[in-house]
Amino acid sequence: MADELSIKQLTVAVMQLAKEKGFGVKPEDVSVPEKIALIHSEVSECYDAFRRKNIEGKDGFQEELADCIIRILHLAGIYGVDLEKEILKKLDYNKERTWDWNKLNERH
Repeated sequence: MADELSIKQLTVAVMQLAKEKGFGVKPEDVSVPEKIALIHSEVSECYDAFRRKNIEGKDGFQEELADCIIRILHLAGIYGVDLEKEILKKLDYNKERTWDWNKLNERH
């Protein structure tokens, strides 16, 4: 695999592996709540690795962060979500967006 792949190319690679391993490649093959829970568990594992200062290597922060993205790419691939397009749209929106940090802090 090349060192630099687009998000679309990575999604294709993730979907190919999912097909080979029987992880589901169509909406009727999977449970969205379960997939989202698995994404959440990867995020939690990522946080735990960081908290323990386990950054590199097996079960490290970097690996767990990659696991998060792989699971997200899998779910996006199942539903045909063009993540490149959606990320670029969101970045454009956020360029003009403002946050009122005082109001956000009042809620907590």
